[in-house]
Amino acid sequence: MKQYVNTGNKDTRSGFGAGLHEAGKADARIMALTADLEGSLKMSDFAKEFPERFIQCGIAEANMIGVAAGLAVTGKIPFVGSFAEFVTGRVYDQIRQEVAYGRTNVKIAASHAGITLGEDGATHQTMEDIALMRALPGMVVINPCDYNQTKAATIAAAKYDGPVYLRFGRPGVPNFTPADAGFEIGKAIVMNEGTDATVFATGHLVWEAIQAAALLEAEGISLEVVDIATIKPLDEAGVLASVRKTGAAVCAEEHNSAGGLGELIAGVVVEHEPVPMEFINGGDRFGQSGTPAGLMEAYGLDAAHIVGAVRKAVARK
Repeated sequence: MKQYVNTGNKDTRSGFGAGLHEAGKADARIMALTADLEGSLKMSDFAKEFPERFIQCGIAEANMIGVAAGLAVTGKIPFVGSFAEFVTGRVYDQIRQEVAYGRTNVKIAASHAGITLGEDGATHQTMEDIALMRALPGMVVINPCDYNQTKAATIAAAKYDGPVYLRFGRPGVPNFTPADAGFEIGKAIVMNEGTDATVFATGHLVWEAIQAAALLEAEGISLEVVDIATIKPLDEAGVLASVRKTGAAVCAEEHNSAGGLGELIAGVVVEHEPVPMEFINGGDRFGQSGTPAGLMEAYGLDAAHIVGAVRKAVARK
């Protein structure tokens, strides 16, 4: 089994901030807008070095999306940053009409996604955002797994011509991918080769899947772990290659069951290569207040629950 080392817990939103700053130094067209959340989105380095390219929009997310769309039409590359709940649900009409429909070159940076936002509770947590963004024609949806991958994904998003939804989180999580790995939009990443089952994981669940693979190895189960950092466009060829090899699959995500990664992969698998599948997700419910680790355990979004799901999928082969 391939070994991954946690080089230190770091929040993925800081990976976004570092990527935005680096991309801004490379391309003067890049601008940053935020809805009174410069610190939370880690945009401060960009704002200090490029104050003329930073716009504080205040708590007016709908207006921020409109401003960004206008900037994109003039040739700028705007990144808009806010909490995932506020920059999707609160402004969905603006994103649909002014960003997706016109295919304007706007990058939506969504921090504090999922239940790992923690103690702020259900009103600030979003477990529906991937479904909302996936539904928009032409919208790229990226959910990186750690600091390094988020930084690389942000730089890749800046170079991509078209709307992008970047999803990341609040808490410190293991940083384990190579700093020099780069990022290819639309490419599934095989983190661990296996023969008995595949876990397709995204975001914070990738590390949990790697831990599950180590636990299952002791039981004689060879688990393939595939990082689906780009949810849309999905790497269908990569998904099918893995399930054809292993014959069983588990999908793991910090998102509700409706409209998430699990439903997306299930559609591909059912059409082309039916295999037993199990699902790790938040079900059909809102978040609640609690510590990030406590909520992940309570909602079944951890290595132990992935292990159980893999056992079920393998038993059904």
